[in-house]
Amino acid sequence: MRGIVVLLSLCHFVALVWGTSTSMPIPVSTSIATTKTTGLPTPPSLTNVDTVSVTNRTETTLTLEWNKVNNNSNYIYTLSYNSQNKSINGSMESPVVTYRVINLTAGTEYNFILYTVFGEALSTGYNFTEVTTPQSVTNITVKNRNETALILEWNKVNNNSNYSYTLSYNSQNTSINGSEEGSAVTYTVLDLTAGTEYVFILYTVFKGLQSMGHSFTTVTTPQSVTNITVKNRNETALILEWNKVNNNNNYSYTLSYNSQNTSINGSEEGSAVTYTVLDLTAGTEYIFILYTVFKGLQSMGHSFTTVTTPQSVTNITVKNRNETALILEWNKANNNNNYSYTLSYNSQSTSINGSEEGSAVTYTVLDLTAGTEYVFILHTVFKGLQSMGHSFTTVTTPQSVTNITVKNRNETALILEWNKVNNNNNYSYTLSYNSQNTSINGSEEGVAVTYTVPDLTAGTEYTFTLYTVFKGVESRAYHITSVTVPNSVTGLHCQYSSGGYGLTLVWDPPNGGRTFVQVNMSSKSFSHIGERLYIDGLLPAQWYTLTVSALFGPMQSVPVSITCQTDPRGVIAGVLTSLLLAILILCIGIYIWHHKPELYSRFKSSNETELSSNKYKPIHLKKFPMHFSSMSCDQNRGFSEEYEDLSTVGTDQSCTVATLPENKSKNRFTNVLPYDISRVKLAAQTGSDLDYINANYIHGYGKKNKQYIAAQGPLPSTVSDFWRMVWEQKSSAIVMLTNCTEGGRIKCEHYWPVDDMPCLYGNLRVSVQSEQKESCWTRREFVVRNESTSEERGVTHFHFTAWPDHGVPKGTEELIQFRWIVRQHIETFPFSGPTVVHCSAGVGRTGTLIALDLLLQQMDKEEVVSIADCVRCMRLSRPLMVQTQSQYVFLHQCIMDSLLPKEDSIPEPIYENSDMIYTNALVLREYKADNPGV
Repeated sequence: MRGIVVLLSLCHFVALVWGTSTSMPIPVSTSIATTKTTGLPTPPSLTNVDTVSVTNRTETTLTLEWNKVNNNSNYIYTLSYNSQNKSINGSMESPVVTYRVINLTAGTEYNFILYTVFGEALSTGYNFTEVTTPQSVTNITVKNRNETALILEWNKVNNNSNYSYTLSYNSQNTSINGSEEGSAVTYTVLDLTAGTEYVFILYTVFKGLQSMGHSFTTVTTPQSVTNITVKNRNETALILEWNKVNNNNNYSYTLSYNSQNTSINGSEEGSAVTYTVLDLTAGTEYIFILYTVFKGLQSMGHSFTTVTTPQSVTNITVKNRNETALILEWNKANNNNNYSYTLSYNSQSTSINGSEEGSAVTYTVLDLTAGTEYVFILHTVFKGLQSMGHSFTTVTTPQSVTNITVKNRNETALILEWNKVNNNNNYSYTLSYNSQNTSINGSEEGVAVTYTVPDLTAGTEYTFTLYTVFKGVESRAYHITSVTVPNSVTGLHCQYSSGGYGLTLVWDPPNGGRTFVQVNMSSKSFSHIGERLYIDGLLPAQWYTLTVSALFGPMQSVPVSITCQTDPRGVIAGVLTSLLLAILILCIGIYIWHHKPELYSRFKSSNETELSSNKYKPIHLKKFPMHFSSMSCDQNRGFSEEYEDLSTVGTDQSCTVATLPENKSKNRFTNVLPYDISRVKLAAQTGSDLDYINANYIHGYGKKNKQYIAAQGPLPSTVSDFWRMVWEQKSSAIVMLTNCTEGGRIKCEHYWPVDDMPCLYGNLRVSVQSEQKESCWTRREFVVRNESTSEERGVTHFHFTAWPDHGVPKGTEELIQFRWIVRQHIETFPFSGPTVVHCSAGVGRTGTLIALDLLLQQMDKEEVVSIADCVRCMRLSRPLMVQTQSQYVFLHQCIMDSLLPKEDSIPEPIYENSDMIYTNALVLREYKADNPGV
């Protein structure tokens, strides 16, 4: 029996040895079946290893370790896995058995059975499972990124969906499932910081076991710049500035424009980056994109638009100019229609559109002042941005001289005088005549310029053109035609003619111009063109004195006298002489008889004028308030009596000429006729001997004869006569005290042009140069041109518009001021003719103003005033002067108010026009007038 057991054990041992050499374990069940079949006894069981540890593992190896069973070094061990058996010797010293399993597959789970073997004995086996280290991901792609996220993608390791992954970064680990469909894994990393570099490690995980890990570095998209400032700019450069993103010096920047990219370092000190963009085009709009760059990665980019400074206009031309406007023209900057322009001057700016057709811009600057220098700055404007500006200076056309006076003249010179334009000493003048130009300085003292034109030819007509000049710019031309005095006649001598009944006067040919020669002999006058004049109808053996003058136009030479005797040989006896004497006496008698009323009136008026009335004594100014108060008592009784006493003054004088049939139609009213003795006579015209106009001379203060002309307002038929009178009397001022229409009635013909177009009245052309309107009066400047002689003169028209139809002005102040303006003009032109004053009839308002002017002069010079005597003297020259009692009282009120200090004057009117009721400023009395004013 013992032998059978030994045999079986030996057989089993042989089988184990064979199995070890073939690495194929012998299944325990087979062993057991064999035993049962053979009927042999089972070998005793061995103890299994109680635990196996993995002391090291890699992707292809596992290092296993276990304690020797019973610390028996005689045991061997069989490791069975993947259909193969590995025999492991356990005889090594050490209580621990270590075995390294090689040639494994990475990331694979293995089922192991470890048997304890001794001889033929075999343990039941210790089953355990272990895995190899999985392979790491070999490549990771960043599929997308932004400022706070990264989308990562990698291929599954070995395309195994059983693997998961662990992503490690910033001390945190994130598990990622790898079982999704497809061969790749996509994962989005969130909540990151913009523009930051991250270090990631991606582990492959299988059965809780991580791979070695794949390490990679990537960055998030940096933030874009949020605001860019243009710190400065010019025509070709822009200086940009922006805050560093996150104040990070590690960022750089890329500026993209015009298909080019420029890298900009952001490591400079400070929190801001400054960059100058060069080589740009002036006045151009640029679109910039600024990228923040970190580790080669750009931000989304900040887009902004800005423009360079446009170029300034380089040249401006004054295309035209006048007294109040300048027409400017300039080429468009860069010929660009998108530019506009701003013109600055006098603290104001004007926007000018530059989109009009063509390459040039034209603009008219209006409402300027004549003869003024202006400094302009023209800016080119593009997208609200101005250029540096082009500055230029230019001037408006100065005003023309309005009147030139020939102050004096002789045979070879003319002395011209004119008022300085705008009283400006900076203006000069250019006088042009006979194809030569003379520059005249206007900086001399005074308000007028006087210039002597020398080296002229006697008896010659010259046309002068005068220009005002300022900064080289000339005004419109002012023309005046004048003549020099002809040379005196020379070579005078007489020759006998007609047997003593005539003589021949002979003289030399003219030296210079001469229209004709005028010879005056006693009461006879002869005009002759040649150099010989025969005079008949003389007496033999008589001496005759002849005065000879050369005339050229209106100019007369210095007269030359010669005394000649007729031939004494043909003397006729004294019968003829006696007869002629008798005829002469008869003629004188007839003349005296025919002109008796006029001579008597002239004699009487002359006596009355010279003898001042003792009845109306002057009143000292200190006593005038008391006098005024006294006259106002008992409802202005004193005024009434004194005015009534003046009613007959001058009424006995003749008005013969005014009542002639041919003159009646020239009178506006039948009861207002000029006295013969003082009437204004018009100069005789060719083909007519009519000299009548309804106007009288009025003497001025201080023996100034004929300082005024009191005239009726022109009728339609007398307008030309009126302008003839103004011209012939050389008047420089017309004072109008009525409106053309009042209360629906025509009071005066409109005798001046109604617009800028000149009007011809007879041979006088009148044009309006200017018009200045005030609340109570209007001042006009006329130029009157004699079409026959081409001579021009200035006439100022003072028109008081606030005198009501039936009454007197509401207050005294306006009329006193108006009188002052007129007086200033009269004194400015002391050598001009009488000042023409008219209303409708030329007696009421006319007399009141003239009297006011005379009385205020008397107040100033004598400190006395005599209103009654002033009215008396005027009525000796023209009837009804100061026509109504209301006007007479108004005169006293004007004097009274002129005496009062300005602050003490009473603003209320001293009368009410509607009822002609006067309220005295001192005694508060009322008075009702009997007659309406004119």
